[in-house]
Amino acid sequence: MSDQYFHFLARGASRSRCDLLERLLARADDGVSVADWRADAFRIIAPQAASMPAVAAAALCAAHGAVDAAWVCAATPVQYLAEMTSVRLPVDGMLSLSAAVADSLATDFNRVWRGSGVRMTATPSAQLFCAFDRALQVKTCDPQQALGMHIEEFLPSGPDSPRLRQLIGETEMWLFEHVANGARKKMGLPAVNGLWFWGGGAPLASLPDVQGRVAGDDLFFNAFGAAAIATADCAVVAAGCVPGSEPWRDIETRWLRPAIDALRAGRLSRLLLSAEDRRFAVTARGLRRFWRAKRPWWESFA
Repeated sequence: MSDQYFHFLARGASRSRCDLLERLLARADDGVSVADWRADAFRIIAPQAASMPAVAAAALCAAHGAVDAAWVCAATPVQYLAEMTSVRLPVDGMLSLSAAVADSLATDFNRVWRGSGVRMTATPSAQLFCAFDRALQVKTCDPQQALGMHIEEFLPSGPDSPRLRQLIGETEMWLFEHVANGARKKMGLPAVNGLWFWGGGAPLASLPDVQGRVAGDDLFFNAFGAAAIATADCAVVAAGCVPGSEPWRDIETRWLRPAIDALRAGRLSRLLLSAEDRRFAVTARGLRRFWRAKRPWWESFA
């Protein structure tokens, strides 16, 4: 028997009621706290003995293979919103780049920071990563955790955090009048005024084996797409969207409804529904709890 794990965003520009998800949550077992949803989901598709690699290490290994560095991290482009006394990352503050812009930023970063012990790499999918000559002892946060929040409590911490915080400040100055932002503004796109450094760890020589499917939009799980077993019942779906949104309809059609059918047929043991730091499990027995009343889905993840 297998599990399927569905992770989605609970914070967005707007929230809409979502009948199918709310019915599932009403019939689910009590929710549990989850410190790291990726580590929780990784157990679904990886052998029990496999440990989860760092997010950036897996993504960079999938794109470029082994990297000559002591420590790597993702450098996600963001647009901060400066307020009277603090800085906030808006719910739509994580930005996507074209491959051309990502390449130009990486090239210019390596020119400016030449000889500093850090260099930037752009992948074919336009993701940015930084590779350091020295391993950093630092704790970072997924930018999704900070969406809609003031960023102070989500900044890097730990013995080597001053170096990463200094780099954050330096890259903000670098991006302020960068030519790439001039081009984005002409196209009506928001300017990149910061880079969010996160998901750091030692680089990998190869990815660990997985024994299930992956789908959706997530920097870490996308790395395992080529190695995933397409016919497996166990799966991780990282929706990367808010329930009720236009992309969510595709998630329901392609994944949630077939998973419910598989649960009823006995091919799945559980559907796991995850957002923020909460996770709920739905079983075939739980689906029969028809008397339970629905409520707005986001109340389950408050």
